[in-house]
Amino acid sequence: MFSGLSALVIEDVADGGGIVRVTARTRDVPVPCPVCGVVTGRVHGYHGRTVRDVPVDGRQVVVRVRIRRLVCPVLGCRRQTFREQVPGLPERRQRRTTRLTGQLSELVKELCGRASARLARSLAVSYASALRLLRRVPVPVARIPRVIGADDFALRRRQSCATVIVNAETGERIEVLPGREAATSEAWLRGRPGVEAVCRDGPATYAEAVRRALPDAVQISDRRHLWHNLAEAVRKEVAAHSTCRAKAGPPPAEGRQAATTRERRQQVHALRERGVGLPECARRLNLALNTVKRHDRVAEPERLVRAPEHRPTLVDPYRDHLRKRRPEDPAVPVTHLLKEIRELGCTGSSNLLVRYINQGRVEADRPALSPRRPARYLLTRPDRLKDHQRERIEAARTACHETTAPADLIHHFAALLEPADGNATLLSTRITSARAEDLPHLHALTRGLEKDRAAVDAALTLPHHNGGTEGVNNKTKLIKRQMYGRASFPLLRHRILLG
Repeated sequence: MFSGLSALVIEDVADGGGIVRVTARTRDVPVPCPVCGVVTGRVHGYHGRTVRDVPVDGRQVVVRVRIRRLVCPVLGCRRQTFREQVPGLPERRQRRTTRLTGQLSELVKELCGRASARLARSLAVSYASALRLLRRVPVPVARIPRVIGADDFALRRRQSCATVIVNAETGERIEVLPGREAATSEAWLRGRPGVEAVCRDGPATYAEAVRRALPDAVQISDRRHLWHNLAEAVRKEVAAHSTCRAKAGPPPAEGRQAATTRERRQQVHALRERGVGLPECARRLNLALNTVKRHDRVAEPERLVRAPEHRPTLVDPYRDHLRKRRPEDPAVPVTHLLKEIRELGCTGSSNLLVRYINQGRVEADRPALSPRRPARYLLTRPDRLKDHQRERIEAARTACHETTAPADLIHHFAALLEPADGNATLLSTRITSARAEDLPHLHALTRGLEKDRAAVDAALTLPHHNGGTEGVNNKTKLIKRQMYGRASFPLLRHRILLG
């Protein structure tokens, strides 16, 4: 029951209700001096210490120990008297046994302060004590690996960030740096000449830091971010051709927004033909510079006009009934139609039915899709598509030629995400094919790939990746939620490095 106190002589065990009180003393054996190492058994005096041990039968255990103060026999020793240290008992100025401290340390590593204090109420651990225990847990010393991964995560969303560095081969946490500035990462990398490769994502700060501190290191772009950038470019291309895609659904209405878009594009192109620069166009038209750029690079106004996108409503299941009744009686009031579909089970309001009819959704064969859904269909492996999804893709290809080119490029680029020796050459071929098509958003993607071409080629040919770093960032979100954002950066760094 008290195996952790085997180094002591137990004199008494008293049942105090919710507390078990143990009285013990040290053994009468000589011990070495902590300074000179000479063994002595001469007693100068006695001291009492009260410590807590692991609970027994769900009750706290309090141990009262009598400890000897011994005299060092060496005349010139710096410590003339000293207290003996018993294995298993706490270190200096501690009030818990070593094994109880070890159990609590494992608990606070996972739950941090308040949660561990609530769970360990039987051990009489407070929130502040749990944090002190956590800070005393030593951070494992990790050797600097050959391949590292670096990525940023938010300390406070849209306000401050930090950088986590891990071993890209094993996933072991190496360091957590405050901020994501190039100077901070560069200062840390300069003292690690053994790093041969760095896996990173898109921000230029990490690329610049590695280029300055480790000019001979290989930079490897993150394949997940490459795929994510491709998915965003495809979504923008699908959105740009929404009017073509809507031919299989509701007819695109030439409303006020569409007319304004055409007028703005005409104004921008008129100024550009006269040699006016983009910033001056933005000033004259009182538009944002990015808006002017978007109008300038689009050759056809239809690419700026968006087809109507509607969410599913309570009237959708009764569209067939409405499509049948309206041709039979064109003058039928809306109130009569509402009464009829309510008898069929509809719970929608009259305003909902009026909007549904005015938007032209009754006559449409199918509701218009948002750009995200067809983009997701295009990014899905063909063997995993369902029948109705294949029908949607084929209808989009038939309605718009520009949808076929992204679909083929996606399948070719997805094959490059499996690292192989010849992928760098194949990537050049895919970039050339993309530039031959009239796809401005994919052109922007290819320009970004060319700017970071060395890192992209390394990502498509080398087996290393930044997945371990993304996993640490995912765990960091859980740690931050456990601490409710009230912990300082040193405590958060301590928990991340403890794993």
